Amino acid sequence: MIIATGDTKVVDSGHGDGVYINTAGIGLVREGVDIRPQRAAPGDVVIISGMIGVHGIAIMSVREGISFGTEVVSDCAPLNGLVAAMLDTTPDLHVLRDPTRGGVATSLNEIAKAAGVGIELTESDLPIPETVANACSFLGLDPLYVANEGKLLAIVARDQADELLATMRAHPLGADAAVIGECVTDHPGMVVTKTTFGATRVVDTPIGEQLPRIC
Repeated sequence: MIIATGDTKVVDSGHGDGVYINTAGIGLVREGVDIRPQRAAPGDVVIISGMIGVHGIAIMSVREGISFGTEVVSDCAPLNGLVAAMLDTTPDLHVLRDPTRGGVATSLNEIAKAAGVGIELTESDLPIPETVANACSFLGLDPLYVANEGKLLAIVARDQADELLATMRAHPLGADAAVIGECVTDHPGMVVTKTTFGATRVVDTPIGEQLPRIC
């Protein structure tokens, strides 16, 4: 048995209010399950478990006192139940990742580089709530770089994607799950998006952060 844990946080001097809490979870990996970024392969499908960018916009609106005309509520949620249901349906999940700090774009760039594959997203398939889209437009932000908390990215073989998606949508925390792209042999290590205008734009890893660190 291997026990591994680690999550480094950096706090600016004089910040943190003198409180530092560190937690670690302990669990068992099911027999035959092999989930890691290096397993993403050309032809695989990329799935997001729900709406993108909700948590980051919710936290920013509270921190900065910005009202977007409606309340944006954080998507924080425990995903262990959803993951268990996914593994019951598709034990051969290739990749799972939480798109937290840096958002969907950063997480997918890390996966693309680790696996040596390209990832192509379809802009029209991205599940972005109108409130998040409007807030990002107002602030000059890209929702793909906004943090999420109660969401996950899954990469799975194409022939298993439909069944997995149905399982996710049957779970309360995956009701808005959607296929947003695929892994390809072109442009290995890069993420691109096919826009609604028929063009393709590079979705790179950001230099610095769009938003103040919130997780």
